[in-house]
Amino acid sequence: MSIEKQKLYNEIETLPEELANQVIDFIEYLKLSHIDKEAPDSVIIKSKKNLKEKLQKGLDDIKANKVYSLDEIFSNMDNI
Repeated sequence: MSIEKQKLYNEIETLPEELANQVIDFIEYLKLSHIDKEAPDSVIIKSKKNLKEKLQKGLDDIKANKVYSLDEIFSNMDNI
């Protein structure tokens, strides 16, 4: 275990029980924030307008028969 993780563990051990859920929520927030930073721009929704553009592109792709099976999608997601 790294020194940083050991410090974190020690701090968590000293917390009052009622703060545990808040710490868990914050850790999950940090993990999601990190994932968002590493995600490709094509999957990040930045605004309502951006969401509408991505949905429209999806509809256009369907009309142009540019579609993938769920297996292909999940296979590609593993590479993200």
